[in-house]
Amino acid sequence: MKKKVTVPLLSTLSLLAMPTVMAAEPESAINAGDTAWVLISAALVFVMTPALALFYGGMVRSKNVLATIMQSMFILAMISVEFVLIGYTMAFGPDVQGLIGDFSKIGLAGVGMKVMEGATIPELAFVAFQCMFAALTPALITGAFAERMRFGAFAVLMLLWAVLIYNPMAHWVWGGGFLAQLGALDFAGGLVIHILSGVSGLTICILLGKRRGYGKSAMVPHNLPMTVLGAALLWFGWFGFNAGSALGANELAANAFVVTQAAAAAGVLGWVVPEWIRSGKPTILGAVSGCLAGLVAITPAAGFVEPLPSIAIGLIGGAVCYGAVAVLKERLGYDDSLDAFGVHGIGGTWGSIATGLWATTAVNPDGADGLFYGGSDLLVAQVISVIAAYVLAIVGSYVLYKLVSLFTKIRADETEEIAGLDIVEHGERGYAASVFTGAPSFAAPEEAAELQHSMAVM
Repeated sequence: MKKKVTVPLLSTLSLLAMPTVMAAEPESAINAGDTAWVLISAALVFVMTPALALFYGGMVRSKNVLATIMQSMFILAMISVEFVLIGYTMAFGPDVQGLIGDFSKIGLAGVGMKVMEGATIPELAFVAFQCMFAALTPALITGAFAERMRFGAFAVLMLLWAVLIYNPMAHWVWGGGFLAQLGALDFAGGLVIHILSGVSGLTICILLGKRRGYGKSAMVPHNLPMTVLGAALLWFGWFGFNAGSALGANELAANAFVVTQAAAAAGVLGWVVPEWIRSGKPTILGAVSGCLAGLVAITPAAGFVEPLPSIAIGLIGGAVCYGAVAVLKERLGYDDSLDAFGVHGIGGTWGSIATGLWATTAVNPDGADGLFYGGSDLLVAQVISVIAAYVLAIVGSYVLYKLVSLFTKIRADETEEIAGLDIVEHGERGYAASVFTGAPSFAAPEEAAELQHSMAVM
């Protein structure tokens, strides 16, 4: 009898005790859904670099199409290795005086499968996501100096730029550096990616000088369908770029997704309408450029603003970027080949300031209220951060350019530029030979004789 009573009693007591025992055991904070979303977003951002290669490749003359595509693809490989070796620890290692991460995570030392502090994903998932950002950023710069930089000098310059300019800036804003401590907000890269790349591109293209015949000969895109395809893939990848920065499959990611779409669409209108009024014709190149302008503008604000302000941000972004490309560049006379500064530099500047106007804690409690929601401190922090990004980009790019020029020739010479970098730098042609004797299909009639002479000399 006692045994019959004792067994059920012990069973009951053990069941009652189980929740207490289970609660005492530490549970993994890794969330499978959040991890899956971040990894998918990393793959979407990866697509953006080949997409940029197509976007830029279609905009250059056909004699430079492969060289232009090669720059983006080579950067994707080179910077991925650099980021694993030293980039991640410089950007996201423990803070040193607000300036840089220490080298405790060099080669991803100590970065394992454990949950990332303050998140619900493995730190390796965050590494993968940020690696794609690091690779895309210097690829954006190449649009500013397209068609006139030697490949060897390009590779060295972009590697140094990633290590000495991108990594510190990423730490300042995202890694706990002094701009983060100041209160600056940059959800997905307006400061770190777009201002930094656009302003650096402007600096380098001025130092490099104009393309031969710039302002005298037509330098129109050779394959607009390729450019449109690249832009469409960039738009697609941007959902991972912005919504993935929520680092989880949550309401913040949903907000970032919606405002990204709204701003991109508004950017098309903001560019095409003034273009239509000014020139009398709306162009597909204008439409895709406006789309990118809207995407750039919303990037720093995507996790901090509501859908309605995102339309204004995109609309104004498209218009101001069109003004920078159609008016400012013409008046100042610099040769930003594919308008890296006009779209990324100007769009990133506007988006960073707009964040200080429309950000609201109703969207992201970890953010701050902008000027239109009763706060002024954020706008001040955004302006200071924009200035810091400009100074770093201009001074850093100038110094690195001069340093590289001490050891190697950066600019292609006149003969090489006439022949095209596809042949000169890579020994390849993107298209079959034309009817001009010995002349590739890109050569305009007035360049044919000049080209044949230059190839004979080579």
